Amino acid sequence: MKTDVICGYSVECAETSDELRAIYGAPSELAQRKSLTQLDEHCRDFIARSPFLCLSTAAADGAADVSPRGDAPGFVRVLDSRTLVIPDRLGNNRIDSLLNIVANPHIGLLFLIPGVDETLRVNGLGRVVTSSPLLADATVNGKQPRTAIVVEVQEAFLQCAKALKRSHLWTGEYRVDRSVVPTLAKMLVDQIGLPTPVAELDAAIETAYREKLY
Repeated sequence: MKTDVICGYSVECAETSDELRAIYGAPSELAQRKSLTQLDEHCRDFIARSPFLCLSTAAADGAADVSPRGDAPGFVRVLDSRTLVIPDRLGNNRIDSLLNIVANPHIGLLFLIPGVDETLRVNGLGRVVTSSPLLADATVNGKQPRTAIVVEVQEAFLQCAKALKRSHLWTGEYRVDRSVVPTLAKMLVDQIGLPTPVAELDAAIETAYREKLY
């Protein structure tokens, strides 16, 4: 263990896998055996019902990033037991995830279904497809995505419900009134000193939400 001081707190940090195993012990047989190398019928069904996922990528230097992806259930297509396709819808053109994938193909996915506390984790290798009938197949409201992420599945397993149960994510118990949190426009103006009036930026963002989802 390494002793350090973080924000005035004295801490000991694990530096090896053995040190962590000494704290947590070995995983159960079930936890070890549930990892699949391809998508079975339950994984396929979970993905077909999921309208939202978190996409984890890393740059060539290992810098990590997580990005949300969402659309109608079934927006992620399962081509076969080892292949997924995720259309890339309109965003802000930072394309952090896509840039990471072309530099480092390793990705992780976390699928969620509203009302279901279990989640599905999928790990594998990604490629950014720029031309294919797959793009036309992902057309919504007459808008074809410019690219799609094809995922070669290497690992898939269901995650137990403890995290979502602790968070009460679907029960609404921790739901806050929208007025409690500043609007995106207000936060951006405060964070980067934009000269644009908050009300004007709020209106522009709402217009983008209405007209530029696809």
